[in-house]
Amino acid sequence: MDVLEAISSQTDVALTLTNRLIATEASGENFVYSPVSIQVVLSLIAAGSKGRALDELLSFLKSKSTDDLGTYVSHVMDFLLADGAGNGGPKLAVANGVWVDESLKLKTKFEQVVSGVHKAAARQVDFQTKHVEVTREVNSWVDEKTRGLIKHILPAGSVNHMTRLILTNAIYFKGSWTRKFDASATRDHDFHLLTGGAVRAPFMTSREKQYVAEFDGFKVLELRYKQGGDNRQFSMYIFLPDAKDGLPALTEKLGSGSDFLDEHTPTSEVPLRQFLVPKFKISFGFEASEVLRGLGIVSPFTDLECLSEMVDESTTSGQELYVSSIFHKSFIEVNEEGTEAAAVTTLCGVGSAPGSRRMPTEFVADHPFLFVIRENMTRAVLFIGHVLNPLEN
Repeated sequence: MDVLEAISSQTDVALTLTNRLIATEASGENFVYSPVSIQVVLSLIAAGSKGRALDELLSFLKSKSTDDLGTYVSHVMDFLLADGAGNGGPKLAVANGVWVDESLKLKTKFEQVVSGVHKAAARQVDFQTKHVEVTREVNSWVDEKTRGLIKHILPAGSVNHMTRLILTNAIYFKGSWTRKFDASATRDHDFHLLTGGAVRAPFMTSREKQYVAEFDGFKVLELRYKQGGDNRQFSMYIFLPDAKDGLPALTEKLGSGSDFLDEHTPTSEVPLRQFLVPKFKISFGFEASEVLRGLGIVSPFTDLECLSEMVDESTTSGQELYVSSIFHKSFIEVNEEGTEAAAVTTLCGVGSAPGSRRMPTEFVADHPFLFVIRENMTRAVLFIGHVLNPLEN
């Protein structure tokens, strides 16, 4: 499997996961998450799994082997999320962290994946008597790696004397629009809610041409971020249903696969009679184990031999490892300057056909919409979310 094929598969995974998350975790509130962050952690779990658990992870991640997953993660670490700020592009950072109880020894093969593919150094810690201190250390690491956007990932009580392993991925993104909005032109405008009624929210606007395309039942706007010296081009896509209550139907279309994104992107700039996009800021977190169980990943949470390829059996004292929980948090802020976003995923281990394209005349995002941050050359998805009320964080 080559890298582009792997990314296409992971985009399909992301859209499937998005639909399930919206249905179970975010049906009535603003929502954002990073599929890449979750996929990196699941790939690391797969590298340390065997048997039924490994089969379930590979099936969900649409991958033939852990080697294919390693190829995907290497691309994420070395290219997709390489910092572009030095040559004029977005500020990007990705980091992985591993905390393992001092009583355990990682297997050589798994440690090679941790250090070589995921570029993480395993920290030996004392979960049994100092789990509170370890929780504080992990949360401090998250705060640092996300530039303070996410203060903590582990809730109180999530780590205890039975915890033996923590795997964490953190992603940071800060991109400036190719053409920034004039803040003096920002004005309050009605934003219509799914529940009825409206709120007054600040909307950005511009008289410049925009990348917009119109399809059957919805429009798509592409807002490009400044490109650096490499070939990467990051964009935010806003999928706006025509109907003010059309977000649920549009979400179902989005979940049809990566081809939906490929076939519904603007290709040219057009003049608009009216152009309005709300500013918004979203912080969202969830525990992913039930969502993943519903999508077929069951054994890692129940099979006591799930993580047997991670640690040397001679150091486990007969206690088998399994996944107790997977926490995810994301943050995004969109304003006149651009976008700042971050995401963290942490594992705790315990003993449709394209529509016809028409020329739009306006793009007024005054009702609930979906958004996607994507790298256009590889078509990899970094963040996905929806805005139901731009005034709510």
